[in-house]
Amino acid sequence: MPTKFLELGPEVASATILFAHGAGAPMDSSAMTAIAEALAEQKLRVVRFEFAYMANRRAEGTRKPPPRADKLNSEYLAAIDALHVDGPLIIGGKSMGGRVASMIADELFEADRIAGLLCVGYPFHSIGKPEKLRTEHLRHLRTPALICQGTRDQFGSKDEVSGYELSPAIQVRWFEDGDHDLKPRKRVSGFTHADHITCMGLAVSAWVEGLVG
Repeated sequence: MPTKFLELGPEVASATILFAHGAGAPMDSSAMTAIAEALAEQKLRVVRFEFAYMANRRAEGTRKPPPRADKLNSEYLAAIDALHVDGPLIIGGKSMGGRVASMIADELFEADRIAGLLCVGYPFHSIGKPEKLRTEHLRHLRTPALICQGTRDQFGSKDEVSGYELSPAIQVRWFEDGDHDLKPRKRVSGFTHADHITCMGLAVSAWVEGLVG
């Protein structure tokens, strides 16, 4: 199945960000759109795509669960091959999409095909299963990476992640009281979801500038 892309931002940008969706929501979900719009506001080119299982859900109206994350590596690589990029490329995604990108990042970085890795709401573990970590490959990651994470994310809170052994190539930007979509409780934090999404865009823009100059 040919890769279908959804693009936002200028055609000529300091970097292109190829951004994959999470396990349960498509590339044009409200969360994915908010992230893409915030990044495009920072003059970054954002390209979203869907894995085949999600595209089939859309076409067939089914709710078939996703395959194991590592089974999607080849689809992510195919999306990179199908994408025309003029300038630095950063790969990543929301939740599972970021996890898949993280598993293929080093081979691409070492081949000089990408400049970095961006994850929003990384799923460090399944909900309710903090003992089953998805961090082994992150201990030795060589690709410059930015993870934007809510402090109360059920897939990896600040208290939990602070105890993990992560590569020094990884920067974690925390969003106070944010959940898996970076959404805070305003009465608790004083911040709105829009505040955090805007700050996420600014943080990513500054990080990209540090990578590509």
